[in-house]
Amino acid sequence: MKRTKIIATVWPSTNSREKLEQLYKAWVNIIRFNFSHANYEESGRLVWLIKELNSEWKTNLSLLLDTKWPEIRTGDLDEKITFTQWDTFNIYTDNSLLQKWGLFCDYKFLSEDIADDWIIVIDSGLLSVKVLKKNKWYVEVKALNSAEIGSRRHINLPWVKLKLPGITNKDKEDILWGIKNDFSFIAASFIRSAKNVQEIRKLLDDNWWTHVEINSKIENQEGFDNLKEIVKASDWLMVARWDLWVEVPIQKLALYQKKIIQQCKKKGKFVIVATHMLETMIDNPFPTRAESSDLFNTILQKPDCIMLSWETAIGSFPIECVEIMTTITQEAEKNIEYEHESFSTKWFSERDFEKKLLIKSGIFIGEELDAAALIILTKTWKLAKFASAFRPEIKTYAFTPNNSTVKLCNAYFGIDSILLEKWDSENYNKTLEKAIKLLVNKWLLNKKNKIIAINDIQKKDVEIPVMEIINVWDFV
Repeated sequence: MKRTKIIATVWPSTNSREKLEQLYKAWVNIIRFNFSHANYEESGRLVWLIKELNSEWKTNLSLLLDTKWPEIRTGDLDEKITFTQWDTFNIYTDNSLLQKWGLFCDYKFLSEDIADDWIIVIDSGLLSVKVLKKNKWYVEVKALNSAEIGSRRHINLPWVKLKLPGITNKDKEDILWGIKNDFSFIAASFIRSAKNVQEIRKLLDDNWWTHVEINSKIENQEGFDNLKEIVKASDWLMVARWDLWVEVPIQKLALYQKKIIQQCKKKGKFVIVATHMLETMIDNPFPTRAESSDLFNTILQKPDCIMLSWETAIGSFPIECVEIMTTITQEAEKNIEYEHESFSTKWFSERDFEKKLLIKSGIFIGEELDAAALIILTKTWKLAKFASAFRPEIKTYAFTPNNSTVKLCNAYFGIDSILLEKWDSENYNKTLEKAIKLLVNKWLLNKKNKIIAINDIQKKDVEIPVMEIINVWDFV
């Protein structure tokens, strides 16, 4: 049993049918495609493989597309440049002025947006430089450490409010490709405001793909400063620790992670913790003690998902990495305090508020009665989403006739989603009986079990949420 869901990034290490099956058996729930590096041809092949495996019931995997984002980079170099600590050099925003001892930056507002004594981070922290002075064409900087820098390296500008679009033309093309290929989640990189999220929402709405959920990645100080408005506009948030640690003081990273998770849970939104989870397992068969402790304590904070990046994309031990992550997760979940904190209902309809209260009651009653499971019958995601937001300790199964709902529920904390194809909307008891028998046949329930069942029944075209306490032997 595992409540926290696992996202694995695929590419060379895991791009075969065999590896995808092994990832699923090791408890991966979602496959991530990183479009900072992915291409349509290889991604299309992998999507086809996953869909085939899902259709054969060998896997039940959802798809997440991670956008590239409007990044800032250095320019092309004939050869790498070695900088020594305290060297001074120029960073140019006009490539035609570039001299041999210097770097180009493709962010044209560099001189405008930074000030003297500010820090610029190059190649994800490999080289940090301090601004000495600036003019219209370049910034003079001093190297704070020694490093060798090659072509097209990332540039981070900590604490700077960047004049960059929320999504680029490439991001739009990638998202539209994801829509055509049935992706359930869009991870939007470097979200800095609610306006960035709304851009993506409009793109999805304009293409009639409103059930795709937007996962806003918090990767810099500006995004964290606007956390409340971003949470409100988004379906999910991701604590993207790789870029976040470059952009904010390292001593604040763990605190930022905790606050982002707390804010999401408070608003009933979902959250992923990503990157640098088991990084040493890219090359080693076992994680460090620090990584094990970090992962354990992350699980205690109750995010919905945890994500592996390079570990499963290019690592030498991708399956072993997931297996170890699962083992640590299961151990940590034994020590979680399932307090079932409530969440905001400010924007709920009256009917949604009723559903939330019913789910809350079902969880509490189920745990008080030591019921074997909570069964939810749902055509949409709502009942399952509300249950997950309460962080249930009771085993929870969400049955649905819609494959898109199954894929969304795959990401929700504590929810096992199951497709029930022969769904009788007119006969609730018949549908419930099928669900219960399916669990019994899979040895997930037995005749002696007591369960809680929650469903929306139809009466005169009106949805009425109902709850029942059921003895399994009455149905099988």
